[in-house]
Amino acid sequence: MALIKTTEEIEKMRKGGALLSRALQAAADAARPGTTMKKLDEIATRVIEEGGGKPSFRGYKGGGTKPFPSTLCISRNHEIVHGVGDRVEVLKEGDIVGLDIGLWFDGLCTDMAVTVPVGSVSKERLALLRTTRQALYSGVEAALVGKKISDISAAIEDSVDQKKFGIVKALVGHGVGHAVHESPHIPNFRSTKFGDMELKPGMCLALEPMITNGSDDIETSDDGWTIQTVDGSYAAHFEVTIVITEDGPEILTPQPNITL
Repeated sequence: MALIKTTEEIEKMRKGGALLSRALQAAADAARPGTTMKKLDEIATRVIEEGGGKPSFRGYKGGGTKPFPSTLCISRNHEIVHGVGDRVEVLKEGDIVGLDIGLWFDGLCTDMAVTVPVGSVSKERLALLRTTRQALYSGVEAALVGKKISDISAAIEDSVDQKKFGIVKALVGHGVGHAVHESPHIPNFRSTKFGDMELKPGMCLALEPMITNGSDDIETSDDGWTIQTVDGSYAAHFEVTIVITEDGPEILTPQPNITL
């Protein structure tokens, strides 16, 4: 897998990213009280397949033996990421729901996520969503040619008030394009664990801060996929795929239009 994507590959990812964004917008628009998770998954699947794409999460094993069953990862309230999206669970007023989605389009992969309020939610939960979304964009702004992965990590970390919020440290962003997950690892905090790398034109990265309003300790639920907070605190997750260019970072998967 080439770390630097060609102009042709980036154009394919740009088209795939636009389709992925439409699918996520449709699912986000439908995330209202009384709607089931399964319904959101069906909506996103339909948009992707009608647009000529293929869901990249459905059937994905991630190094294990149990394939993921749905197009969307749907994670509600204390669930952080990888929530199984084909559950017939009804969304309730005041929930916050993470919607994570990926697709293959013309042989290339893109990835994105948003966390949406369901109906009217508390000020505390809105603050969590706004903090996580701002952390994402702070990381994007730092993704400049000549800078390093560590500059993205520092920008994300510095945008979060860690007296109020926890940055999940067991999960990180990643490269994307030829596979669902590629190198490099992109932590949302300062770390020497993953090494470092200079940012160069043509690199395609999935930035995805995951923030809680409590501890950053996590566990996997009994379904083998859903990752949730140990202390029951709420979590938010925002993600975009970007390409590094000489003119600055370009978001290939525009975030859905939601009001926070």
